[in-house]
Amino acid sequence: MIETGFPTGGPTLRELGEREVINRIRAQAPSTVNGDDAAVLAPAAPNSRVVAATDMSVEGIHFSADTTTPYCVGRKVALQNFADIEAMGARPIAALMAVSAHPDTPVRVMEDIARGAGDMAAQYACELVGGDVTSGERLVVSVSAIGALGGSRPPLTLSAARPGHRVIAHGQFGYSAAGLALLQAGVGIPEELEPLVAAHQVPQLTPGRGVVARAAGACAMTDNSDGLIRDISQIADASDVGIELASNALAPDALLVQAGTLLGVDPWEWVLGGGEDHTLIGTIEGSAPVGFRSIGTVSKKPGVRIDGSAPSTDAGWESF
Repeated sequence: MIETGFPTGGPTLRELGEREVINRIRAQAPSTVNGDDAAVLAPAAPNSRVVAATDMSVEGIHFSADTTTPYCVGRKVALQNFADIEAMGARPIAALMAVSAHPDTPVRVMEDIARGAGDMAAQYACELVGGDVTSGERLVVSVSAIGALGGSRPPLTLSAARPGHRVIAHGQFGYSAAGLALLQAGVGIPEELEPLVAAHQVPQLTPGRGVVARAAGACAMTDNSDGLIRDISQIADASDVGIELASNALAPDALLVQAGTLLGVDPWEWVLGGGEDHTLIGTIEGSAPVGFRSIGTVSKKPGVRIDGSAPSTDAGWESF
């Protein structure tokens, strides 16, 4: 069942005050190390390196009550950070969350955001270990994730792709964008298309896939946050290579085709430019690791092409 909307009524942040608001956040995302001026984390493993990422979501720009819930906002912002950690070939070990909200916001909104972020952290076997709250004119949620990169292999960077590598992916392309389009269209959403909406509200990424890819020999990696063409272009540009994608490996599936027919949209627009699926995209010299599939190859000729031709769209998310 699709749920949207933010809670109304009940005590507000102004009425409860900062200390009680923080207590309620902690109750929703319990931690063994939260509660002091800063969190102290034990080393993840001998000689492991620290990986850090941060992401911010702003009401009216990245989310709205018309398309999601506070719980989903918390889960999604946490997942965005964990995807960045995974894309380096590391594993998340902790997260911090800062929230700015209008003083008249019901505390249930803050509680639901914290519960969502805490639940996503638990899915990755880590905790929400601290954060901050403040007042502002609109709701802003920022999560920072800390990861551990073990072993001697280098991290998976944008600049490590080489000609002859296989381009690999773990996850779907276009689901989140299609789900958002369905929510914004104001049409009745068939039950069979609800997985697209779910993919927009809380994208799914199997924990540990980045670690698996790095162990299998992957070299470059990113996640599909701003759109496939835009994100894969970052690898091509940073590595000074070309990317040759295969259309038969990216073709919209039955759900995307059905949604496109319902809304009068070419589903390829979602696949190539949608973003926010947080699908892992990388390159490897050998075969695709477990859980990944091949979607193309790396070439010497600069640029990104699909079946040898430049893509019809390079649309994607742009902050400014």
